[in-house]
Amino acid sequence: MAISPTTFAVAALLFISHLSLLTTPAISLSSESLLTELSDLQSQSPTGVIRLSDSLLRRIVSLPTPRPFHSLIFFDAHQLHSKPELSLPTLKSEFALVSASFQSNNPNSKSKLFFFEIEFQESQSSFALFGVNSLPHIRLIPPTASDVKTESIQMDAADYSRLGDSMAEFIESRAKFTVGPLNRPPVVSKKQIAFIIAVILIWTPFFLKKLIAGNTIFHDKNIWMAGAVFVYFFSVSGAMFNIIRKMPMFIADRQDPSKLVFFYQGSGMQLGAEGFSIGFLYTIVGLLLAFVTHVLVRVKNKTVQRVVMLFVLFVSFWAVKKVIFLDNWKTGYGIHGYMPTSWQ
Repeated sequence: MAISPTTFAVAALLFISHLSLLTTPAISLSSESLLTELSDLQSQSPTGVIRLSDSLLRRIVSLPTPRPFHSLIFFDAHQLHSKPELSLPTLKSEFALVSASFQSNNPNSKSKLFFFEIEFQESQSSFALFGVNSLPHIRLIPPTASDVKTESIQMDAADYSRLGDSMAEFIESRAKFTVGPLNRPPVVSKKQIAFIIAVILIWTPFFLKKLIAGNTIFHDKNIWMAGAVFVYFFSVSGAMFNIIRKMPMFIADRQDPSKLVFFYQGSGMQLGAEGFSIGFLYTIVGLLLAFVTHVLVRVKNKTVQRVVMLFVLFVSFWAVKKVIFLDNWKTGYGIHGYMPTSWQ
């Protein structure tokens, strides 16, 4: 008996509809199973950062789009932790801090954004999949990304200098999730605070006795002078920047590792050596100015005054010239002198 075209078309439609009913629950079940597994791994991690492997990444990428979650990946390489210019240990710690803060501040959105870390020696094929050839590197995989190499979003390298704050802003701008305040651990623990308070309480009576007698370091003007010079040097040398960013005094030359680099060309980064060099030049000028205004004016010999003043002007001009030269070398910004109009 011949089958009519209409009957065949109806049978085909019924087959396709039954096939879709069979495959859709399977796909949904696969997504839910992986989501449950990721949530378990997230809860087992103290900071919520999941260790990503090649197999786990393949399972995430193989999910149909849109996926039910975003993925933020920190690419790491243990053999590069010794290179201070990369600051990988610091960035990894900040990444974990952002992860922990996001989970504590957004308990209802923990399963919508997962934080991963992946290590080069363990997952070289994953590095190749994303085309990662330099570190540091952080990448966001949106739920709609089918090709993770071209459709995932890389964090701008210029933003790493602000550490966790930049990572939080990257998440808020790209994934549209609010991280919230970063819950940084206190600098001093409760036990340390209690110990400091105990020492202060024990030391206070002895200090008050010497203070009343006028026999403390606070009554010595030389201490105040030295402290003022130290505060000035600390301020102009960028020492606080070096402490916050944990900048090294120098780094190895990338072209020739046997050479050391003390001055880094380019804005946004300052090595400890160049900061102290600039602070030293500024301090020289400041001390010479203090010497001229407080000591030299008391000298009665005019010849000595003039000779010393010429020396002070020469050294100050040389120091300021070096600072301007370094600023121009690092940033390209130039300072030009102009003759007064009345002199022309």
